[in-house]
Amino acid sequence: MPEPPPYSTAGVEVVRLPGESSEHDRVAVEEPLEIRVNGGPVAVTMRTPGHDEELALGFCFSEGMAPAAARLPADLAANRVEVDAPGFDATELRRNFFTSSSCGVCGKGALEAVAVEAPRVEAELRVPAALVAELPGRLRAAQAGFEATGGLHATGLFAADGELLCVREDVGRHNALDKVVGWAHLAGRLPLADAVLCVSGRLSFELVQKTAVAGCPVLVAVGAPSTLAVELARDRGVTLCGFVRDGRVNVYTEPWRIS
Repeated sequence: MPEPPPYSTAGVEVVRLPGESSEHDRVAVEEPLEIRVNGGPVAVTMRTPGHDEELALGFCFSEGMAPAAARLPADLAANRVEVDAPGFDATELRRNFFTSSSCGVCGKGALEAVAVEAPRVEAELRVPAALVAELPGRLRAAQAGFEATGGLHATGLFAADGELLCVREDVGRHNALDKVVGWAHLAGRLPLADAVLCVSGRLSFELVQKTAVAGCPVLVAVGAPSTLAVELARDRGVTLCGFVRDGRVNVYTEPWRIS
């Protein structure tokens, strides 16, 4: 297991019970990041530092913008990233935002809003069930930050043959997925019609939204989906696989892609 980036974890003192022994421990770093588009503030997200340009690009892409580039300010301590997005209308974006108790301003208020920005995924990709069952384990083996802290979510992008193309970790599961989408944007791989996304936790509406906008046909998770996640996946043609563990796979939507 590789070491996590030094800026993603921090040392703390912890008293372990029973026994009351004082020991050194590592926890995940959580700091705010302001995302600015064309010079104006758009959102603030709590994230684990690292790959901030990817995070901003992925966030903007999943919110229906066409980001061209992202850059950090000269003062790296500013916790800010600047995005260039020609043609961006800030007032239209703010109308579509809603506040979520889990992650702040990070999603859409209705299925119809997602449909405007995410065409139905028609990719013909098919993946063996045996391979799907292995993906969470392959993702877990690459989670250096989780190994050190036990406190980071992860998203992995896999090729159709199971090769891990990109993995990102963050305290926010939506941020981890945005970072992967941002990486794919920079690599010229969007839409992700020939790939599979795998996440380390449960399946929420926001994760399915971002998957659909990225054009990825299969989303895999070790945890459970929500009702709205299943509804959105069915509506947008995304194959949703949950509770993928111990060789078992629950396919909630578009099961024809899992052979």
